[in-house]
Amino acid sequence: MEKKTLRSEIIQFAADQYGTQPEHLWAKYPNYVVLRNNSGKWYAIIMDVPREKLGISGDVSVDVIDLKIEPLLAGSLRMGMGFLPAYHMNKEKWITVLLDGTVDKAQIMDLLNMSYELTTHTKHIKSSQNPSNVTIGWDVLK
Repeated sequence: MEKKTLRSEIIQFAADQYGTQPEHLWAKYPNYVVLRNNSGKWYAIIMDVPREKLGISGDVSVDVIDLKIEPLLAGSLRMGMGFLPAYHMNKEKWITVLLDGTVDKAQIMDLLNMSYELTTHTKHIKSSQNPSNVTIGWDVLK
């Protein structure tokens, strides 16, 4: 019986939405897939990781995705089911999400969009003094 996973749907979504082609960078880990934005930065990595390495029960591997998110959101998400501290990434700015159906597909796609945006564009802030609520890039504030 094949395990349920969102791996192929995420890869297809990334190809359709951003033109991303999955990269297999490590011969030792042929199921690891890196997704890069148009500037070459990673915005996601999909892996199959033994559950015990993630600190969850079970003796089999599970598909996961690491995504970059806003640090304040990371702490909140990690309190929910299916969200873990980032596996082999900066735990303040990245999270690991189980792809076994624990987390809703729509939420994963929203987080994938966020990760793409955070790695693609210049850091932005919202200013309360900006009445149109338009974001201002950090480079403008120098």
